[in-house]
Amino acid sequence: MKIAVAVFPGSNCEHDVEYALGLLGADVELMWHQEHDLSGFSAVVLPGGFAHGDYLRTGAIARFSPIMDEVARMAKEGLPVLGICNGFQILCEADLLPGALVANRDLNFICSMVHVRVESTAAALTRDAEVGQVLRIPLNSYEGNFVADGATLDELEAAGRILLRYCDEDGNVTDEANPNGSARNIAAIAGPGGNVVGIMPHPERAAEDLLGSSDGRILLSSFVHAAEEASR
Repeated sequence: MKIAVAVFPGSNCEHDVEYALGLLGADVELMWHQEHDLSGFSAVVLPGGFAHGDYLRTGAIARFSPIMDEVARMAKEGLPVLGICNGFQILCEADLLPGALVANRDLNFICSMVHVRVESTAAALTRDAEVGQVLRIPLNSYEGNFVADGATLDELEAAGRILLRYCDEDGNVTDEANPNGSARNIAAIAGPGGNVVGIMPHPERAAEDLLGSSDGRILLSSFVHAAEEASR
């Protein structure tokens, strides 16, 4: 079982992802964005950063990289696909996830620990977690404000595709606990099959207690286990 980590010009979290997944026993390989073939991989991660400098819009140029054809193929085949921060933005631009990520409510770059509550375990990112579980992981973004029209938000709710919501340390989902203005406090969502997932905070930066939290491991281990299952 091998997991690919896509690398775009401007990516800056690929080594963090590679290291964190490696801690969980995954065989990880960094793949340049011009790659045309990911047939040897059971899953793929689009890491955080500033792909192509985030010119035009975040993810707008990266969406046309050759590797995205393979990402779309893997998504269609039901293989696990994970977008973290900038990767989430790219998945939305590529229409592999609904909605969009826009500038934070207060127009500030956020670099701080946040709490998120697990809302659903019906996806590759949360399958090993428990509904209601509160995780403390870092958020690092300027355009992390998730937006979508009301019908899309209602569909996400009804289908259990909202995976994580911003909350306080006790698990209360409130406006005060929403760091960036995301609609309905959304921090992570899944596609219709649960195999394509996007998350704005960085679980790979919360993989060891030395980093201030190891809460991200439950999310990454979920993804690794989904990749293992897909490889059988």
